[in-house]
Amino acid sequence: MSIKKYLVFIALFSLSVLSAQNSALFKQATEFYNNGEFSKAIENYEQILESGNHSSALYFNMGNCYYKQNAIGPSIYYYEKALLLSPNDTEIKNNLQFAQNMRLDAIEEMPQTEMAQIYNKVINWFSCNGWAYLTVAFAILFVLAYLAYYFIRMANRKRIAFITSFFSLGLAVFCVLMGYLQHDQQKKNNPAIVFNKEISVSAEPNSNSEVIFTLHEGTKVNILDELDGYKKIRIADGQTGWLLEGSIKALKDF
Repeated sequence: MSIKKYLVFIALFSLSVLSAQNSALFKQATEFYNNGEFSKAIENYEQILESGNHSSALYFNMGNCYYKQNAIGPSIYYYEKALLLSPNDTEIKNNLQFAQNMRLDAIEEMPQTEMAQIYNKVINWFSCNGWAYLTVAFAILFVLAYLAYYFIRMANRKRIAFITSFFSLGLAVFCVLMGYLQHDQQKKNNPAIVFNKEISVSAEPNSNSEVIFTLHEGTKVNILDELDGYKKIRIADGQTGWLLEGSIKALKDF
């Protein structure tokens, strides 16, 4: 066996062993959960995470464990992470809503104009990958329709091929634009969850700055900037301020 094949064999064998270990840990964690041993279940889930494996099911179960322990911040944090991976899962959404009802902060979201709502709905029809796949599909259709236009001799069919190629190219460009806009929106969206029981939000990133409002455990914020151990955040109603970076945990850390 060559060295290259040997290394591949070792890598595949290691992956299979790791997968088996994670499956055993997950199964044991489920037993711990059913027996009410939530801390032990969390320890198993954390071992799986340390191995580099993560999934919406794993985060969902961790959220459930913390919820059973009345840990508001961690439960919301892991439900939100599960929702990032499975955005249409109704069970995750329902459990997240239950956990959010335990928060002290009731922040009303800043209202959006109808145009903004339509814009967000359109660019979120598909994921970035979805828009990319559509772009490739329409590009292929454009090439095929253009070739048909070039080789077909009948006038009516030639006209249909030309119109099809024209619209395919337009749709491909549209999909590229939508994918870019969604990617840009996702870059600006850097959500985090407050883990402190209570944290002061200041006007400037220093300890002598004026406190403009306070937040409590479980509140979702959006990270805008960071400086000298502080994070600039925006909350749902549009207010912004600075808080200590250790008081929040970013959701997109995987």
